[in-house]
Amino acid sequence: MFDLAKAHLEAHGLADRIREFEASSETVPLAALAVGCPPAQIAKTLSFLVAGAPVLVVAAGDARIDNRRFKRQFGQKAAMLSPDQVVALVGHEVGGVCPFGVKPGVRVYLDASLRRFDRVYPACGSGNSAVRLSPDELERASGAVGWVEVCRIPEENTGGTP
Repeated sequence: MFDLAKAHLEAHGLADRIREFEASSETVPLAALAVGCPPAQIAKTLSFLVAGAPVLVVAAGDARIDNRRFKRQFGQKAAMLSPDQVVALVGHEVGGVCPFGVKPGVRVYLDASLRRFDRVYPACGSGNSAVRLSPDELERASGAVGWVEVCRIPEENTGGTP
């Protein structure tokens, strides 16, 4: 799965930004520790089933899904995929889910919570990798359908990039 994500990023001229770690980066706190950035700058990828199809929402590490906003955007309550569904429908395992090298038909959205930062660090298809991207680069490389506002961020984390 790492190889698929890496090939995808190579096609976009971004493979030189990929970092692999000896330690796990499977959670936001672990990824922040491995990368050396605040947890909010980790671009976590959340997996949902919307109208029977897989949807990924990439959001800031400190953001939380707001069920009212999600329902307003997608017309249904947020229903996260199980780990088995993530592998089967998206093509990555939990801990390394990213919007790169996903299966055909997976729609990717970027949450506005990411726009606070000059750079963010999504996973790269494995539980010990990340890639440094600007939000604009993430948008282009992910093939995102668009930007949404389905998350809330803690008030104390609304400042600019550290």
